[in-house]
Amino acid sequence: MTRTPRHTGSRGKASAARKSARSAGANGARGKDRAAPRNTAGLAPRAAALELLGGVILQQRTLAELESDASFMALSPSDRATAGRLARNTLRLSHRADAMLKPHLSRSPSMVIQVILRMAVIEMIESGAASHGVVNAAVSLAKQQQKSSAGLVNAVLRKVAEADRTPWDKAPATRLPNWLRGRLGSAYGNARVARMEEAHSAGAPLDLTLRDPKTADRWAAELDAEILPTGSLRLRAAGQVSKLPGFDEGAWWVQDAAAALPAHILAPQPGERVLDLCAAPGGKTLQAAAAGADVTALDISEGRLARLEENLSRMGLKADVVAADALDWEPEQLFDAILLDAPCSATGTVRRHPDLPYVRTAEDVTALRDLQFELATRACDWLAPGGRLMLCTCSLLPAEGEDLLAQLLEVRPDLQADPLAEAWPSKWYAKAGGLRLTPDLWPEHGGMDGFFMALLHRTS
Repeated sequence: MTRTPRHTGSRGKASAARKSARSAGANGARGKDRAAPRNTAGLAPRAAALELLGGVILQQRTLAELESDASFMALSPSDRATAGRLARNTLRLSHRADAMLKPHLSRSPSMVIQVILRMAVIEMIESGAASHGVVNAAVSLAKQQQKSSAGLVNAVLRKVAEADRTPWDKAPATRLPNWLRGRLGSAYGNARVARMEEAHSAGAPLDLTLRDPKTADRWAAELDAEILPTGSLRLRAAGQVSKLPGFDEGAWWVQDAAAALPAHILAPQPGERVLDLCAAPGGKTLQAAAAGADVTALDISEGRLARLEENLSRMGLKADVVAADALDWEPEQLFDAILLDAPCSATGTVRRHPDLPYVRTAEDVTALRDLQFELATRACDWLAPGGRLMLCTCSLLPAEGEDLLAQLLEVRPDLQADPLAEAWPSKWYAKAGGLRLTPDLWPEHGGMDGFFMALLHRTS
């Protein structure tokens, strides 16, 4: 059961930043829920994907928020999965679709027709769907949205279906928005940013963390997965997660390999009091609980904590789950170890969340940066002498990583950064201490999410 303290309130700018980071899609306006369309010749998932893309592009709402709308939830599970996959592929591969469309368009169509065309091209080329069905569905969508353009959609897509795919193969990756690309270029150089953009276009494989690492060989064989050097399993071909071997028995949970490293480095011990601050959706909580630690999982979002509790139940693990505002909450005892995966711009996760460049802004980073520092200093006060703090963000921006660490160490003389064991590739180490992971790293294994992580301990 989720325990909700009396005070779960929020305050001012910090509250706005928390809601932006922890509630999916706080940046965009909410559109009215629409009735789910009838699934005529596969039209329902395509219409739903179009609605999702409109919500991202026009309303700056995240896909996670849009997929929780009543209209989307009214679809069948298979249609929801198809729509979500098509929307993400369209955001990720729009540059390739536009390269195929350009020779056949004398002028730019309206936004909605452009999106319909992109979806159809991506279905035909990326997903290998039969062109006849894709074209018919696209024409039906065009008739619903802008009837006068249905003939254009039909003619252009029939030409694309017969065209050579060289423009698709040669198209450069979708560029990040200027506010983000400029900052990353200053930090890493434009050549490396271009490699990150290529990694974003490639998407993200499905990674799993095992409850018992000793069973890696068994589950790698059953799941047809690669055992990564960090211990995570990476599936060669992902399917419906709940249907995969080991799901029902709680042998593993979904967690990107990079996201699994902070808890691995923190190394919770049996019986230690561990706080997972900003815990949802809960992968790090599960890691600490599986290690035998006495875990408190705290997050401001009761809805997201519900998912954490579901995973705890499936895994047969225990944690004290608390729904509270971390800026108001006070623990009854100090902790031996604290995990702070602070709310951030999430720019390190674009390869799995291609909607983020459409909904994040430079202003978001400023507000989030203030919140990160406030949470970090508060977490320091909850550490027992000698206690360990794992500070991490899934951001590519030094402001939310290296700079945050430097500021924290400057104001907290009772903290020291621990040198990490030389167990990782040399390119992973940050000059400021800790690890700096980016999507272009590990290309031989299929990449990873971007993360910054540093391990500190309290000296007094």
